[in-house]
Order: sequence, then structure tokens, then C-alpha cells
Amino acid sequence: MNRFLGAAALLLALGGCGSGGSTPGAMSGSEAQALDDAAAMLDANSVDANAATIVDTNQDDTQ
Repeated sequence: MNRFLGAAALLLALGGCGSGGSTPGAMSGSEAQALDDAAAMLDANSVDANAATIVDTNQDDTQ
């Protein structure tokens, strides 16, 4: 009887290990395209860090 219960428990545990057709956490083609589009928009709107300058408009010569 114990062997039967052990075998049944093993079969139930292995029954959930089948391939569901897609990898959990994987993205679809449309999701990948949306991420690519978003990255392209961010790249187009980005500013080069070397191009940024600080302009001091408060030039007080009273030192």
C-alpha cells in the first residue's frame, strides 16, 4: 500500500512537469517589438552627457 501511495505521489508530481508550449516569463513577438520601439524613442530623446553645460547667469564680481 505504501508503494502504491508513493508511486501515485510521484506520478502526480511529475504530471505537472510537462511543457506548456511557452516558457514562463518569455515575451511574445509583439511585446518584443513594443520594447524595441520604446528603446528607440528613448534613444532619440536622449541627450549626450558631454553636450550638457552649466550656464552661470549670476556673475557677481564682488568677491
